[in-house]
Amino acid sequence: MITEKCNSQQLILESKGIFIITGIMASGKSTVAQLLAERFPKGVHVHGDIYRKMVVAGREEMSPNPSEEALNQLDLRYKLAASTADAYFEAGFNVVVQDNIIGKMLQNFVGMVRNRPLFVVALCPRPEVVAKREAERPKKGYGGWSVAEFDRLFREETPRIGLWLDSSEQTPEETVDEILARAWAEARIAEY
Repeated sequence: MITEKCNSQQLILESKGIFIITGIMASGKSTVAQLLAERFPKGVHVHGDIYRKMVVAGREEMSPNPSEEALNQLDLRYKLAASTADAYFEAGFNVVVQDNIIGKMLQNFVGMVRNRPLFVVALCPRPEVVAKREAERPKKGYGGWSVAEFDRLFREETPRIGLWLDSSEQTPEETVDEILARAWAEARIAEY
């Protein structure tokens, strides 16, 4: 078993691929994505939220009842992240894209990424763990949602593709180790 894990990790580290890390706010996406990208000889961390922050006038924030413009901006954000991932991949990098990609939008995002191999990892710590993390961090992401509501939405409406990890009891480094050990067999996405 340990040998299989080591072989899987080595296969991932020696191969080139695109990883999508999703989950609710404060689930550990940014930290895990950064650590994962750092493990590769050539690694890039694409922060999906950067495309939202680039809109300095006319930005429509997501909410429990989003406007049509908010949804259009979210779709644009995903298209930009996917095309950036493809461009870095085609330049020889392993790419880790991290964003809140929830519901049917996850399948849409997977379809936007042209290159393979593509791996999807959903970080799913327990809601009480996320609530504690959210309370302890300076940035706040929940706005009109509660952690429990957003977690329920994520778990019930997001297609179960890729590797879903309950990282509640793991350090970020342990989560990255588990992703590397299991990604090739469990997170790899076939063509869409």
